[in-house]
Amino acid sequence: MPMTETLREVRSSPAARRDVLFRACLTAFLMLFVGMVLTLLIADLMYPKAVHWRQAFTTGRPEVWFAIRLSLVTSTVTLIASVIVALPSAYVLSRFRLPGATLIDTIIDLPIVIPPPVIGLSLLVAFGPKGFGIDNFLEGRLGFGMMYEAWGIPLAQFMVAAGFCIRALKAAFDSINPRLEHVARSLGCSAWQAFWRVSLPLARNGLIAAAIMTWARAIAEFGPILFFSQATRMRTEVLPIAMFLKWSSGDIEGGVVLALLMIGIAAVTLVTFKKLGGKGYLW
Repeated sequence: MPMTETLREVRSSPAARRDVLFRACLTAFLMLFVGMVLTLLIADLMYPKAVHWRQAFTTGRPEVWFAIRLSLVTSTVTLIASVIVALPSAYVLSRFRLPGATLIDTIIDLPIVIPPPVIGLSLLVAFGPKGFGIDNFLEGRLGFGMMYEAWGIPLAQFMVAAGFCIRALKAAFDSINPRLEHVARSLGCSAWQAFWRVSLPLARNGLIAAAIMTWARAIAEFGPILFFSQATRMRTEVLPIAMFLKWSSGDIEGGVVLALLMIGIAAVTLVTFKKLGGKGYLW
């Protein structure tokens, strides 16, 4: 019997038809969600006209460029602080057995899963005079406060982004066989040298991917900034706040233009993340 006829019979068998139906049903749910996301993106792209883009970068140019600069500066500061904290934290969680590890894990994940405005409100309470009075202390000792100021934006971003960074870096360290460190120790390396010369180079792609996603998470943060730093034009106006201010003043088209800018930033970030093999570096 010719091979083509054999394959045709196999494909037309009841089991093969059930397999095709199974795949089609499951794929339909995937395509449904993809279609919903594409619908939103297409709606955003079609909403503003060319004149709205010109207005955003001509008459609204100072405000837009201020928001872009402030977003880039604060998210970069947040990235540096997050990596400084997350790198040792992730290594400890990956390699050491800590008492109360489940509780520690839960506390680290809390800022990721709770509504972002809760973080902003909690910062406001902690820094306020009825909380720990941290803002009054900073103003008295250093001459500047963080509540309702641009100084507080990196802190609001950090409280959410650092958890993402820790989780991503822990996944990177988890993927490295601890035996490699043990071999380095047996050859005379100290614990610090084994970490610096073995684990960290092997986790390089994970570190870069974590940094990219942490930066993207920081630049997209809105809720904590709105509560802790407030929405003040040309003062605490990062890109999400600028979009909110345009929407609240009735300039929907200008808000959509800024939304598309942030979508573009997010898309480039995700592509870069995946090019580095980052699909396994988040929880």
